[in-house]
Amino acid sequence: MTVVADAPPMLGCAEPRLWTPPLRELTPATSYGFAVVDFARDVLGMPLDPWQEWLVIHAGELLPDGRPRFRKLLVLVARQNGKTHLLTVLALFWLFVEKWSMVLGVSTMLEYAREAWASAVEIAQDVDELAAQLPEGNRPSAVKEGNNDVRLLTSHGTRYKIAAANRRAGRSLRIDRLIVDELREHQTRVVWNAAYNAMNARPYGQAWAISNMGDDTAVLLNELRESAVDFIETGDGDARLGLFEWSAPEECEVDDQAALAAANPNAGRRLHWDDLLGEARRVKKLGGGAEADFRCEVLCQQVPNLNPAIDPDSWRRCKDVGDLAAARGRLAACVDLTPDGTHATLAVAAVLEDDRVRVETVAEWSGPGAATALQRELPGWVERLKPKALGWFPAGPAAAVAAKLADRRKDGVTGWPPRGVTVAEIRGETTAVCMGLGKEVTAGTLAHSGQAMLDAQVGGAERLKRGDAWVFTRAGDKPVDAVYAVAGAAHLARTLPKLRKVSRRTHAG
Repeated sequence: MTVVADAPPMLGCAEPRLWTPPLRELTPATSYGFAVVDFARDVLGMPLDPWQEWLVIHAGELLPDGRPRFRKLLVLVARQNGKTHLLTVLALFWLFVEKWSMVLGVSTMLEYAREAWASAVEIAQDVDELAAQLPEGNRPSAVKEGNNDVRLLTSHGTRYKIAAANRRAGRSLRIDRLIVDELREHQTRVVWNAAYNAMNARPYGQAWAISNMGDDTAVLLNELRESAVDFIETGDGDARLGLFEWSAPEECEVDDQAALAAANPNAGRRLHWDDLLGEARRVKKLGGGAEADFRCEVLCQQVPNLNPAIDPDSWRRCKDVGDLAAARGRLAACVDLTPDGTHATLAVAAVLEDDRVRVETVAEWSGPGAATALQRELPGWVERLKPKALGWFPAGPAAAVAAKLADRRKDGVTGWPPRGVTVAEIRGETTAVCMGLGKEVTAGTLAHSGQAMLDAQVGGAERLKRGDAWVFTRAGDKPVDAVYAVAGAAHLARTLPKLRKVSRRTHAG
């Protein structure tokens, strides 16, 4: 009888899927990362995991003059793969081996930065070789935990401080090593500008930004990643910005084991496959927001947003390329404008014979003069389209513009609106109109043609709570005026009086 041994389990990828290649061969003379590996193993007794070893060797590349190859680093990896431990080891190495004067850790919440800092304090006090380099028997002189000063001090005068993520982070300090944790949560550049620029007088300075992938609101992460990818692909741009990204390839299935291995380098090591695959299969059945969360957190993939107002999978299923030519006699239209007045959209909708409502955008205005152009050009569009109804949201930014185009025939104004067109603000709760569009999409009772601008806005629309209901709000810098316009048009189309169908026999009689 022949016994066939089970195949060894798949292991997470030690090498990232996307990374900035080195300028030369990496050796102990050309990368400080080799010394980090030795320090973790021989001094701390805490060997780095394979992916961490690979990272510190490549991220620690040195230029011929001794400066770090990378002035700033972006490290992206799925959650629970050992980011905090890696940062702890690096901070201790910089303090006790390289002896940099100031290591600063910042995060969106002080508690996150404190986690790596507290671990560093504990290890420094427990490892004899490090404890001997703490002044006067550790506490209180080595460690300070005041409200505005949390730091670990060595007898060499080197310090590891942490700071809250605000515009004061790092100001008045001269930073040699900067750690920015959970970069995905930084929705502005305020903290980065304050802390990173504190390295300006430090030619050997280096900033490590480490995070899971984010959504459209992760302004700084997305900006740095885009620049780094562009340099990898073209060789143009910032040669001292490094990207090391453990992520699943786009368009993969959520339960693809190879994709999970690409984003989770500790899979099969510290992370169990049955845990990863079980959750992947669960969210695959649920789809929607659950799947989006999983893709961001576990597959380390960029998603449009994590609180989608419109289910992205359902929206894709509603795509049915067509037009409203056959429904010109029952069109409804709605116009909306962004709060800053830089983008406006006119959308139309009509109920089809199969009772679906088809929506499309027919005009958009962009730039500082969008509101003025909307007011000037909208009458011409209405004259051409001749919708049964034209509406706008009474409390929305378009109200001031659209109100000037309201029906004023009672005041003796003639020529507007065109015959057969009702022009008035939408009657009904805005929450009901927004949620109504979401329900139409989820139920598959809506059709659209996959217009690029509309798709982009739908992908970026999030829910803004209004009690137990919600309205649309934008994620990041993407507007949602087209989503409001489409929702209003669909609502008006559904509420138009239904045409009576008269049979030929009845008409003849």
